[in-house]
Amino acid sequence: MASLGANPRRTPQGPGPEAASSGFPSPAPVPSPREAEEEEEELAEIHLCVLWNSGYLGIAYYDTSDSTIHFMPDAPDHESLKLLQRVLDEINPQSVVTSAKQDENMTRFLGKLASQEHREPKRPEIIFLPSVDFGLEISKQRLLSGNYSFIPDSMTATEKILFLSSIIPFDCLLTVRALGGLLKFLGRRRIGVELEDYNVSVPILGFKKFMLTHLVNIDQDTYSVLQIFKSESHPSVYKVASGLKEGLSLFGILNRCRCKWGEKLLRLWFTRPTHDLGELNSRLDVIQFFLLPQNLDMAQMLHRLLGHIKNVPTVYSALGLRDACRSLPQSIQLFRDIAQEFSDDLHHIASLIGKVVDFEGSLAENRFTVLPNIDPEIDEKKRRLMGLPNFLTEVARKELENLDSRIPSCSVIYIPLIGFLLSIPRLPSMVEASDFEINGLDFMFLSEEKLHYRSARTKELDALLGDLHCEIRDQETLLMYQLQCQVLARAAVLTRVLDLASRLDVLLALASAAQDYGYSRPRYSPQVLGVRIQNGRHPLMELCARTFVPNSTECGGDKGRVKVITGPNSSGKSIYLKQVGLITFMALVGSFVPAEEAEIGAVDAIFTRIHSCESISLGLSTFMIDLNQVAKAVNNATAQSLVLIDEFGKGTNTVDGLALLAAVLRHWLARGPTCPHIFVATNFLSLVQLQLLPRGPLVQYLTMETCEDGNDLVFFYQVCEGVAKASHASHTAAQAGLPDKLVARGKEVSDLIRSGKPIKPVKDLLKKNQMENCQTLVDKFMKLDLEDPNLDLNVFMSQEVLPAATSIL
Repeated sequence: MASLGANPRRTPQGPGPEAASSGFPSPAPVPSPREAEEEEEELAEIHLCVLWNSGYLGIAYYDTSDSTIHFMPDAPDHESLKLLQRVLDEINPQSVVTSAKQDENMTRFLGKLASQEHREPKRPEIIFLPSVDFGLEISKQRLLSGNYSFIPDSMTATEKILFLSSIIPFDCLLTVRALGGLLKFLGRRRIGVELEDYNVSVPILGFKKFMLTHLVNIDQDTYSVLQIFKSESHPSVYKVASGLKEGLSLFGILNRCRCKWGEKLLRLWFTRPTHDLGELNSRLDVIQFFLLPQNLDMAQMLHRLLGHIKNVPTVYSALGLRDACRSLPQSIQLFRDIAQEFSDDLHHIASLIGKVVDFEGSLAENRFTVLPNIDPEIDEKKRRLMGLPNFLTEVARKELENLDSRIPSCSVIYIPLIGFLLSIPRLPSMVEASDFEINGLDFMFLSEEKLHYRSARTKELDALLGDLHCEIRDQETLLMYQLQCQVLARAAVLTRVLDLASRLDVLLALASAAQDYGYSRPRYSPQVLGVRIQNGRHPLMELCARTFVPNSTECGGDKGRVKVITGPNSSGKSIYLKQVGLITFMALVGSFVPAEEAEIGAVDAIFTRIHSCESISLGLSTFMIDLNQVAKAVNNATAQSLVLIDEFGKGTNTVDGLALLAAVLRHWLARGPTCPHIFVATNFLSLVQLQLLPRGPLVQYLTMETCEDGNDLVFFYQVCEGVAKASHASHTAAQAGLPDKLVARGKEVSDLIRSGKPIKPVKDLLKKNQMENCQTLVDKFMKLDLEDPNLDLNVFMSQEVLPAATSIL
């Protein structure tokens, strides 16, 4: 929720033409709610503080979007700091704060992080603070003495310590030190309150714990190749500087959230897939409830209410959500939480805001205004301000009686911070500045051919009425501050409202997508090591293709752990691999999936080696990028990991690429029952023909079903057991538009290579008489007598060889 306590600053209004003509300054343009939300979202920043000692991490970060500090209890990490890298990938901080006294592992890690020029959207700022700022005792004192708006003022010092001890794990020493260093950094940088008075502290509306346990490991390459997220440049020229929009991606088609908090939570779920079955089934229970035909109207009504979960109107819509959820089955945890935790404090806040805030007036004037009958003094000043136009007209009429008869008209205007002025039109005779002088009037300025003066009456008006605009604003600002204190005293309930409303928004969005696209509920079987999918579909491809052929998948058990998929080019191998990865991913975020049935076993990671666009900033070849992706899988994949490999090895020569692919697969197969679940799509038919993989129950060979109809090849896009007999590259080349002669010649050369026969040049492709000329040139060389003393090689080359060679070329 946006803070209600931002003090409006006075901005002197210059004597511009609008002020001179109307007497009142025009209000500033009011941005649309959507533009305001986007601007607020763009300004959100995350500042992370991290400490690493004796193999443990202490992490805390501050999120400016909700003014909340998140912390992770002390967690073990490898010397390579893989856990820290996962945290950085997920939250993408603006800055990373740490102690200047660090061991070489952290120093090396931060140095590498600072040098990643290709990091998107940009690399964080690395900030080192003195090690004394991370002392344990001083960090505890900093935490306990903080000024937190969510702690009631009525609490004693002892009660405050007990209250914070129930939220912050003071037994996690590294986390406490990280929190202390973060508070020091926030106070020094004054994040979010840079322009406020120094006695205004950085707002902290709560502490939240975040955990990485039960999370599924997915790297950025996998997110990219599976098109889970896809950023594109914004089409509006006004949005180019603000960044990117979501393109065709899984997140794009499932994101039907009505409030920005829900969209933010959905993105968070996508970056944190989990195998916590309790959490996943609780999400699916809500989706399944809203997919029942009798509950569709309720889902639409709740979605409409969620569209108003933003800033002040949140409390009103939240009350509607509470009343609606009280009529829903309380066996579902989310409905029970909303019904119970949207307490009477919420009703009190809604009532208080409704009685004080003038929403229409605030929108019209682009500032905070209060309703009538809240403050009699403000009401009186507003009445005097409203009556000014008629009153000033009467004053102007009396002033005109005392002016020179040549002056046809005059008006009395009011300009905030300047006061009341007499305005008269400029006469033709008023050329020089000395002509502006009028007895009894003090000249102030000229604007749009109108002269502005102070007179005795306007001075009396200044003394009598004062600066009404500024006085009203000052008094309303004081009321706004008092209202803010009342609201923040109950900030905890508002934070909980946003959390639960965001969760409901995400699940309604997923239910809506499942309804429109025909998704079904997945099942989870932790005792099953593998994935079983009945008639699965690619969630993105099925929206782009006129027809889509579903395919089933079963790995693990007696179906083998390594699936080697062969088939012609363009037969659907890559789509099948991505389909398996996407369905598994969707199940691990608690979404319904595009399949008739899906059973997901224990999956702890998804690794991919699928072609992606090269980046110049990486400075790596295509083959090197492929090797890096495979190396991640080889070094990190466990028996519960899913590995998708598409055409690995084709970036180098055939023999080396085939050898590397076979070596990687044999490495995994040697692990026996702890081998990962692997799907390999390849055109290296020699992998099968030369029997480079050991026989056994771990390996299953699959192919994409096709049928040859004369010279045509018909694709069925159906996976079946077996091995492809040929890659049918010539057919694909013909479809791509290569000339028939080139395709035929390519097929002929391919057949000659396979049979071991010599490749002869095609006479039709040579120039006329080219072979004869070549033979003549050879004969001349054969008849050449190198022992002849009269032989002049230069003459021979210029007169005999060069003409013959020219005719050949």
